[in-house]
Amino acid sequence: MTTNATPVTLLGLGAMGSALATALLKAGHPVTLWNRTPGKADHLAGPGVTVAGTPDDAVRANDLIIVCLLDHASVHQTLDPLARELAGRTVINLTTTSPAQARELAAWAADAQITYLDGGIMAVPGMIGQPGASILYSGDAGAFEQHRALLEQWGASRYLGADAGLASLYDLALLAGMYVMFAGFMHGVAMVAPAGVPARDFAAMASPWLAAMAGELDGFATVIDGGDYTVAGQQSLDFSDLGDIVAASAEQGISTEVVDMVQRLIRRQIDAGHGSEGFARIVESIRAA
Repeated sequence: MTTNATPVTLLGLGAMGSALATALLKAGHPVTLWNRTPGKADHLAGPGVTVAGTPDDAVRANDLIIVCLLDHASVHQTLDPLARELAGRTVINLTTTSPAQARELAAWAADAQITYLDGGIMAVPGMIGQPGASILYSGDAGAFEQHRALLEQWGASRYLGADAGLASLYDLALLAGMYVMFAGFMHGVAMVAPAGVPARDFAAMASPWLAAMAGELDGFATVIDGGDYTVAGQQSLDFSDLGDIVAASAEQGISTEVVDMVQRLIRRQIDAGHGSEGFARIVESIRAA
């Protein structure tokens, strides 16, 4: 239990907001809670918890305000009427927004004399406070350093810089990689299903294979940063052509949309005369969209 722990106001008690509140309470932080829908704080009732009837009451209670709402619009709907009350306080926004939206909120906060830190949560609610959870932050460096011990109660904290949009940019870029990987796994599941292979059996093989292949990312990054896709040792685009996968998928009677997308990126570079160069060159197909 933390002694003399910073009191916190938390606005938003969805699944993620509730997880954040639980971790703070476990660490001994007094928490004032508010949620648009009454009753969402009932399961958190106990020592150290104050449930505010209005966002105004919640904000007045503490100098540190954590925001975890539905979207960018809901943040403005909740905070705009409180701009004067928020002046001189610190707002840490953990609501998922785009980089442009995060920068807009930071500018709004600066105009209202609010210290602003933006965060991108790299975890699902059940991971908060557990090993493997991490949260990316950008914006006011002083706020990050001042409250770092508190932030570490949720997961490993990493500060990316003063540009408030960087946490969101990294968050969404990492999620892009995750979702495309998941889609590839789902394609594989669908591909073997007509042969009577259960998804669980396929997962048992796919998990170690994908984990091993993740080790290739550093090599790709070195090539991309160097800008030389002709370096020896790379798998060529000609060799990487996914025609056989596309054909086999069609033969299995499933959609080829997932692999078609990657095949188009490969073919664009081959057709431009780069077939002998490394697979990492498909990043140029993406950059040139």
